[in-house]
Amino acid sequence: MANINDIFDSSKRDIKRLRHNVDQIIALESAYEKLSDEELRNKTKEFKDRFLKGETLEDLMVEAFATVREAAFRTIHLKPYPVQLIGGLVLHEGNIAEMRTGEGKTLVATLPTYLNALEGKGVYVVTVNDYLAKRDKELMGKVHQFLGLSVGLIESNQNVEEKKKAYLSDITYGTNSEFGFDYLRDNMALDKQHQVQRGKNYAIIDEVDSVLVDEARTPLIISGSGGKSMDLYRFADYFIRTLSKTDFEKDEKLKSVQLSETGIRKAELYFSVDNITEMQNIELFHCINKSLYAHKMLQVDKDYIVMDGEIVIVDEFTGRTMHGRRFSDGLHQAIEAKEKVKINEETQTIATITYQNYFRMFNKLAGMTGTAKTEEDEFSSIYNLNVITIPTNKPMIRVDHEDEVYATEEAKYRAVTEDVKRRHIKGQPVLIGTASIEKSEKLSGFLREAEIEHTVLNAKYHEQEAAIIAKAGQLGAVTISTNMAGRGTDIVLGEGVDQLGGLCVIGTERHESRRIDNQLRGRSGRQGDPGESKFYLSLEDPLLRIFGSDRIKKFNEKIGIGESEAITSKMLTKGIENAQKQLEGKNFDARKDVLKYDNVMNRQREIIYEQRQQVLNGENIHPQILLMIDEILEAVLVAYTSDQFVENWDIQGLKIAFQHIFFPDESFDFIDSANTRDEVKNKVSAFISKYFERTTITLGKESLVEIERQILLKIVDMAWMDHIDNMEQLKQGISLRSYGQNDPVKEYTKEGFAMFSEMIGEIQENTIRYLMQI
Repeated sequence: MANINDIFDSSKRDIKRLRHNVDQIIALESAYEKLSDEELRNKTKEFKDRFLKGETLEDLMVEAFATVREAAFRTIHLKPYPVQLIGGLVLHEGNIAEMRTGEGKTLVATLPTYLNALEGKGVYVVTVNDYLAKRDKELMGKVHQFLGLSVGLIESNQNVEEKKKAYLSDITYGTNSEFGFDYLRDNMALDKQHQVQRGKNYAIIDEVDSVLVDEARTPLIISGSGGKSMDLYRFADYFIRTLSKTDFEKDEKLKSVQLSETGIRKAELYFSVDNITEMQNIELFHCINKSLYAHKMLQVDKDYIVMDGEIVIVDEFTGRTMHGRRFSDGLHQAIEAKEKVKINEETQTIATITYQNYFRMFNKLAGMTGTAKTEEDEFSSIYNLNVITIPTNKPMIRVDHEDEVYATEEAKYRAVTEDVKRRHIKGQPVLIGTASIEKSEKLSGFLREAEIEHTVLNAKYHEQEAAIIAKAGQLGAVTISTNMAGRGTDIVLGEGVDQLGGLCVIGTERHESRRIDNQLRGRSGRQGDPGESKFYLSLEDPLLRIFGSDRIKKFNEKIGIGESEAITSKMLTKGIENAQKQLEGKNFDARKDVLKYDNVMNRQREIIYEQRQQVLNGENIHPQILLMIDEILEAVLVAYTSDQFVENWDIQGLKIAFQHIFFPDESFDFIDSANTRDEVKNKVSAFISKYFERTTITLGKESLVEIERQILLKIVDMAWMDHIDNMEQLKQGISLRSYGQNDPVKEYTKEGFAMFSEMIGEIQENTIRYLMQI
């Protein structure tokens, strides 16, 4: 009888369905082996012709996959296994393929990228860092180039022409951030020649959980200079250093900190103000709050590092540095003041989008990772992506040991050191995962004390990441890294290591997400290799200290662990897992909130960008300009001539309004003799028409059209920039509405729509005003 779990496991059903296609692909192997290189290459032209004649990608799928399989063997000496073919089919269908570390996800991506590139609309392969994008393009690009397809690489230092060429390639490799930033930059361009991307057809995201889940809370932002005084951050920093513990209230669970009543009184005395929360002190109070957060909630070498006099953010999930990214809303300036480096001018957001809304624009989206099942609900509800677990090519034989829990962090590190020493003596390689740079350096001190030779890899040594990780499986290697360092790089076991138990992965802390722990474990036991994994924890670890249930605390009080004693308990493991599940739910809710708010902005963004694009595409916008004039005329007339009796009209106000919008030097006396609203409108319209006739003769029709386009684009961009800022301010204060039993998102949507309508009115008025001053 079938296992009940198998009946309800959608992955197993999908794999059973796809095995039929795999058998068909493998059946073509002997025939394709006999083809010459030229005959194999000609398959691409044959497939493209058949597609143009009406065959679908599904019709071509089996033959296309068989072609790539043979081409991969001839170019890079790799032939996709049956499970890799299943992975490729899952990606082609627009889903997430969950494949364990070492199962060859990079090779899997070559199959659907080739098939979908036959459409001629372009395919993006998205990676998490520049190193992986370049490596994959150079290695896997050989397969596609052999088959006659063009392959491009997107890098941040490229000029417009280089990027254009890369985007016009059949297959384009690049990082998630660069694809997103290029989208924003294209929608800021003042000329179509400066746009680089083409349509969003199909994207395959490598390490999809990292991109669509971990980075989903941080929007991509392009900034310009702002204007707040930088001295305020310096003064706020001096003040925060004078505070004692009773002057602020800190909540680690909510990741928040605020001044207490005594702290507020101290601030008012320090800055000689009566009420620091009053409107005239709002900037100062904002800087104090940011400085307080920088000092009490953020740590150097954990949340950020200081590199060459600059503050560089460390990604809390990957442990990687995020060059070019800055904390928003003044927090970056507060950290600069705290670390006594140059305070850079505060910035204003010019363009912004979340990864969620950027990648949801693609016609078809797919992803691959070793760990996605725990976030299946999120992928399904937000991105409409199903997670399908692909079986391993060889059975998984890694041994996952029970967690060991110690009373103190010190005792935990001593136990880790003892374990590493024991394994190091026999030559077994060890990879140790830590939660932060600070912790990795602390543990390194323990290993140095025990005279264990080792390598430390953290955000400070980002450049050597792949090289260090690749050697982590060699005989006697001991590597300390932040939890996700080296992701995407294979750890190949050195000679004789399999006889010693394979690579041993040691975790020194549980992460907020089970998925990150699974990624660390997954560094060992690739492709049927032997391996081990074990987590060492302490009751002082943040997860247990802040989020551990009362049951865990009572359990400790009951048994009272000695300094160097360890406990392993199924109940304790379950308690830790429950804490992680709670946090995962909380973080999912936070990401859903970000998306709810960004969805409001996204609709507005789409309208603005679509209109901008029409202007850039060279459409004649003069009819649009005339329509704007008509709408403005109507609005002014409604405001000043609402009464049916002419004697009750505000003629003077009407003239001033027309002077303000249209011609400052014109008296508009000709409307004095008008008797109806239509008569006023016709007279002003005729006056404006004559102005345009004269201007067209003076400048020439083409020049006028170009001036109209440039003015409209600049006015739209300035208004949109202010609107982003206003919407951000609205969002900051909207959460308080929940106290009045109002749904903050509904309130944000309603007020955001009113603000957007107001902005459209301002765009029309300012465009016409500038045009009339030519």
